[in-house]
Amino acid sequence: MIVDSALYRDGTRVPMDTHKDDLGTLLEQARGAEDFVWVGMHHPSAAELGEVAEVFGLHPLAVEDALKAHQRPKLERYEDALFLVLKTLWYVDAEDAVETGEVNLFIGHNYVVSVRHGEGTELHTARLDLEGRSAVLGHGASAVVYAICDRVVDGYEAVALALEEDVDEVEQSVFSPVRSQDSKRIYVLKRELAEMRRAVNPLREPMKRFATGSVPLVRQESAPFFRDVADHLVRVSEGIETLDALLSTAFDAHLAQLSLQQNEDMRKISAWVAIAAVGTLVAGVYGMNFTHMPELHWRYGYYYALGLMLVASIALYRAFKKSGWL
Repeated sequence: MIVDSALYRDGTRVPMDTHKDDLGTLLEQARGAEDFVWVGMHHPSAAELGEVAEVFGLHPLAVEDALKAHQRPKLERYEDALFLVLKTLWYVDAEDAVETGEVNLFIGHNYVVSVRHGEGTELHTARLDLEGRSAVLGHGASAVVYAICDRVVDGYEAVALALEEDVDEVEQSVFSPVRSQDSKRIYVLKRELAEMRRAVNPLREPMKRFATGSVPLVRQESAPFFRDVADHLVRVSEGIETLDALLSTAFDAHLAQLSLQQNEDMRKISAWVAIAAVGTLVAGVYGMNFTHMPELHWRYGYYYALGLMLVASIALYRAFKKSGWL
């Protein structure tokens, strides 16, 4: 469905007495050199996107990609238009899960069509923020591309911050004296970092091209704004690699902790087995019932055997306790 559509001229939204679906009228009014139309769509059907494609002359291959979604972030040029794919991310802390959506941008000389899939990173507030910055909006369609890219990358930074907090929790858990099962959570977090990496890293090259002003239809004066977005994107990408390395180190430490705990358990088991073996040995010797065995018919032999077991067990316990086995 079409969420919003508007004509912009000289950095301001032009009031129009038309319905948001009347795109042909909007496009006809975009006669000035800096005039452009921004159409925002959310999860459109094939018929809805087909109507928009007919009005703006969108390339069929790009329309097909926008309908199917689940595309890799990319920037493609089709004749006199650009097609940009962005992955949106948001974090579900209760599940340690990074959820993904998608924004597809069709960029022409006098129009921008944004097609959003998923529930994250809504673009209405980005539109309102941009409409409040007439100096930026005066850059034309480039301003819309910048505003959307900036909003998406801000979402990446928020997800990276949430993941950083979870990684800190894992590190504290791994090195705490309390036994914990952290391997599953470490695997889940590494998987979510991989999901985030697939969204962030492919976008670095398009942002670099925007920042250098080497992309047609993106104005040179917009380059400083894209440099800021590219800088944030690089920072997020480096943060992902750092978090991934920390998780790998935490997993190695977790395995080392498990090995130490198992060794500790084996020492304790061995110590208690040795203590129990003393009593078994004494009972075994005095239970053989040989005829010519000392103390066999002694009146205090039973108490002597019990005392010997007790003394030997206490002596072993103290020796193991002193050595740290118990």
